[in-house]
Amino acid sequence: GEQVLAAPGDVLMGGHPYPRNPGVALSEHTAVVPAPPENIQIIPDHPQPAPPSSLVQYQQGGNELTRRPTKPKVVKPKWHAPWRLMRVIAGHTGWVRSIAFDPSNEWFVTGSADRQIKIWDLASGTLKLTLTGHIATVRGLVVSDRHPYLFSVGEDKMVKCWDLEQNKVVRSYHGHLGGVYCVALHPTIDVLVTGGRDSCARVWDMRTKAQIHCLTGHANTVASVSCQSADPQIVTGSMDTTIRLWDLAAGRARVTLTHHKKSVRALAIHPREYTMASGAADNIKQWKFPDGRFLQNLSGHNAIVNSLAVNDDDVLVSGADNGSMVFWDWHSGYAFQRHETTCQAGSLHSEAGIYCTAFDRSGSRLICGEADKSIKVYCEDEEATPETHPIRFKQQLDSKKW
Repeated sequence: GEQVLAAPGDVLMGGHPYPRNPGVALSEHTAVVPAPPENIQIIPDHPQPAPPSSLVQYQQGGNELTRRPTKPKVVKPKWHAPWRLMRVIAGHTGWVRSIAFDPSNEWFVTGSADRQIKIWDLASGTLKLTLTGHIATVRGLVVSDRHPYLFSVGEDKMVKCWDLEQNKVVRSYHGHLGGVYCVALHPTIDVLVTGGRDSCARVWDMRTKAQIHCLTGHANTVASVSCQSADPQIVTGSMDTTIRLWDLAAGRARVTLTHHKKSVRALAIHPREYTMASGAADNIKQWKFPDGRFLQNLSGHNAIVNSLAVNDDDVLVSGADNGSMVFWDWHSGYAFQRHETTCQAGSLHSEAGIYCTAFDRSGSRLICGEADKSIKVYCEDEEATPETHPIRFKQQLDSKKW
């Protein structure tokens, strides 16, 4: 029979792909209807291809949806003043392995491989007190915000609670089967968490000295632990390359993050945001709580990262085994400053190593414990401006990949 062509004002309907323009030949499966009024929308039998800007697109030859890859959003870095060395404090006779700050920000405490714990005045850098009692390297220190207590852990398997009003040990927590490498205090409840060579993190009741939980699951040394008041309340990083987020009430791991390829020696929880960073020799990675969603890599610190610290101003600092420090902008992952530490006179070049870094309570002082037995204090350069130290930012395309 004779084929009828659709007029430009008509709309084609039927079980065929939606025609792109008028003038398509009609068949027995199609029909011509007059064009509807403008306020009526015709929905075709077959879905139209989504517009190019859409996140969802239809696959050819099927009706399943696929997600269109989106370009990563570029976060412009915030300008930060560079940091400069302000003071070098000598006094320890071994590697300085741990640092903690007093809640009033008047003094800080360091633990060393010389088995001593020293308390220093923050403003002047003078020694106030030396505490002895450990028989091996002091690997972790933390000062309670709510009690006059200092907690110390060491390679001698000991976990000690010091009363700072009497300057003596008032409690010891027994149970670790190997050296204890890290310690953290819960911010709102009287709970102490320690991790060490026995591949588990132990949760202690601060007052009764009883072990509440033994958090097992890691296959190697627990090298870093952090606590926060929101879930997950305990985070551990291990030399088995994994990070575990723990349910404190149940005593079980909520999530295990296996993205790192090297030992996770450092963790830093952001003080204001629901995020954290983890440091290893392969990368520094940022995560979003509560489920540990991967945010981005901070690549470029090509060394064994021993320590991480972050302040309220979104400055993240990483310290490494070879004496290098990198200062990062937290949100963009931009490394705005790189610094090589200078060894103390008389030290070997191989003693340029940074074992611990911590910001004071105000975030304006950075203190590092190093392998040359010194403590170095850094502060922001007040004379720097965005003109003297401009941002030279280049987005890394693969920073969002695992």
